[in-house]
Amino acid sequence: MGFGFGNWIFELMFTIVPLLFIVLFVYIFVHGFKEHQYNKNSPRLTVWAKCVVKRYKHSGTHEHHTHTNYYATFEVESGDRMELAIYGTEFGLIAEGDEGMLTFQGRKFISFERNKKPQA
Repeated sequence: MGFGFGNWIFELMFTIVPLLFIVLFVYIFVHGFKEHQYNKNSPRLTVWAKCVVKRYKHSGTHEHHTHTNYYATFEVESGDRMELAIYGTEFGLIAEGDEGMLTFQGRKFISFERNKKPQA
């Protein structure tokens, strides 16, 4: 009888959907690689900064399959602000309003030493 509407949808799903997953996987891989290269090729800087905002983002829907990302926004002496992903252990040690020496490379958080005054 030829192709019916149901067969067309079935073939489309088994062609397009896997292609979309492959494209999404490649995009995520390339984006992560470019971010890694950017950070690796950036200078490691240590600057006086103040933590102005902290936040976290939960992802996942089940109790045993959740993931939390932690972020802190730092303001440097020039007034510029940058949000960096930080480790969960650091998230608990840094409070909004804390000042100290922030070390970062590109968009990668390295460390924050609270109340350390810069050397003159």
